[in-house]
Amino acid sequence: MCKTDKRDDILSAAMELMAEQGFHGAPMAMIADKAGVGAGTIYRYFENRDVLIRDVYHMIYDEFVSFLLNRYPTDRPVRECFFHIGKGIIDYLIRNPLKFRYTEQFHNSPYGLEFRKLKLSNDTGEFDFGRDLYYKGLKHQVIKEIPLPIFFDLAFAPIFWAVRDHHTGFVVIDDALAEVIVSSCWDSIRI
Repeated sequence: MCKTDKRDDILSAAMELMAEQGFHGAPMAMIADKAGVGAGTIYRYFENRDVLIRDVYHMIYDEFVSFLLNRYPTDRPVRECFFHIGKGIIDYLIRNPLKFRYTEQFHNSPYGLEFRKLKLSNDTGEFDFGRDLYYKGLKHQVIKEIPLPIFFDLAFAPIFWAVRDHHTGFVVIDDALAEVIVSSCWDSIRI
């Protein structure tokens, strides 16, 4: 097993255990055991537990963003871009229930608050599809002039809640319902 494989094994084990047990319910020794490495080995790759938690999230987030930006209709109308992203969010999160559970915990923790502050202030300097949609929508006068955090709340939060309801068995989101969910979110932000 090479060095990269061990790091990836630790990330995967941490994601799975923390998604199932919560951040506090998955001690480093348990993660090491699941990854098939010694407890001290984790610290060769991750300075501490906080770094591991953030790195697992960034692993998921990078994959998620790559998925959403695949065939992103950059030069198309804002509505078309919004529907591409909205339906992509549903598709990805339904196909990846453990990753969804992990991100839910992350976003409802101090780690998530820190991440959201960075994204909203654009301190990361990275391309952000939500921010891009917001500013493009304002420029083309197709979305309401609302603060950026409220745009995110209305445009995307209901999608995540609906996916949560899908995973808990309250509803089954098929293509037709996904269309209704994304359309409702669009209606809440469009002029």
